[in-house]
Amino acid sequence: MGAGKSTLGPQLADRLGRRFVSVDAVVEEETGMTIAELFTERGQEAFRELEERAASEVLTRHVPAVVELGGGALGSDLTRAALAEHAFTILLETTPEEAWQRVAGARPLARHPDEFAELYAERVPLYEGVADGHARDLDGAVLAAAGVHVWEGARDGLGGLVPGGGPVELVVDAGVEPLHGDGVRAALGDRLAATHVVPAGESAKTAREAEKLWSALHLDRGGTLVALGGGSTSDLAGFVAATYLRGVAWAPVPTTLVAQVDAAIGGKTAIDVEGGKNLVGAFHWPARVVVDPELLATLPREEHENGLAEVVKTGLLAGEPLWELDPGEQVRRCAAFKAAVCLRDPLDRGERAQLNLGHTFAHALEAASGFELPHGRAVALGLLAALRLSGLEEEVRTVEQVLRPQPVSVDRNAALAALDRDKKSKDGRLRVVLLAAPGEPRTGVELDRESVREALLTLIA
Repeated sequence: MGAGKSTLGPQLADRLGRRFVSVDAVVEEETGMTIAELFTERGQEAFRELEERAASEVLTRHVPAVVELGGGALGSDLTRAALAEHAFTILLETTPEEAWQRVAGARPLARHPDEFAELYAERVPLYEGVADGHARDLDGAVLAAAGVHVWEGARDGLGGLVPGGGPVELVVDAGVEPLHGDGVRAALGDRLAATHVVPAGESAKTAREAEKLWSALHLDRGGTLVALGGGSTSDLAGFVAATYLRGVAWAPVPTTLVAQVDAAIGGKTAIDVEGGKNLVGAFHWPARVVVDPELLATLPREEHENGLAEVVKTGLLAGEPLWELDPGEQVRRCAAFKAAVCLRDPLDRGERAQLNLGHTFAHALEAASGFELPHGRAVALGLLAALRLSGLEEEVRTVEQVLRPQPVSVDRNAALAALDRDKKSKDGRLRVVLLAAPGEPRTGVELDRESVREALLTLIA
């Protein structure tokens, strides 16, 4: 009690697009009495029986919801079993001092500070025993629900952060191997069975590299594939994990800004083919994403600028200048925004399309460059085109000032052909993501083909 569940719960439900259910409110509605009245008139034991029944009914309905359980609900074996079978349980962390300040004298079991502290200590093992994730705020709750762990220094704790107890095989970017390979292998310890080095960058995302990994792996279905590197490494390793033995667990450890704020989150995996970028792939949600902002310290300046394009995109979608935050908070806020969108639309059948803001143009430029153009530079240009078509001149100036995109030299006809093959097209009609205003994305907008083509051509030198 006093952890802030009643405040955070409805906010989390809104972020995840689910209904909010308070078990206490269910009990009050069914009895016509407040919790305090129930404690006074019927006693705690009678209340716990009512609470147990209500919790069981709510948790077994199989209707997506954010459920708030009272502080003493976990004293019930039945409730703990229902949580284990039907729920992802987040422990909202607080201290006894914080909780006491919020509820002192206002709850039946918050009458004396020493007794309150004893009750807190008594319940902590119950809470830890059922917790699938921990959080202290809304973004932390979203990240926990998505299995995304953003921790400074998390790399050194990988042995405990990679889920399961089975063997681990490591897929590592060739450029990252000399920087972090030894540290990650040491952290994985005895669980590590093998290491596979893949090419750096987009050249890793080919059918040939996927086939080499399929042939080299020796995991069984209890094993986990760990991907150490940028977005291309995550895309390749995730796709291989999705298809090897019809699916094994995987855990990306992103080392670039673009991967930490975007590419490693949400379960989209893919490789490139001659026809275009990311045309062959699968949805395969990671067992855990381990984001360590400290790994960005070794990132070259140009790679940081690449990632900043995705930060600006996320800020435009969120309606907040996230690019102005300190690096660690920037990563956390962007990761939480994308995680919430992906939890609401895990298979990209609706609003998740907003994450493609600028990407219709970016992917065409990348394909026309033979995938030599860095993704971030392409996204920066793509944002310019999307914002111009949206009529948002102030946001155009923001992109120009923060990202400084310059037209690129690629084959114009190849770019136009790639645009026509964009996987978001429907019945031969181009569909793009625009903004009505910052924080107000418009998905699936069908525009005159010539307007879209002209917007693309302005990005080419």
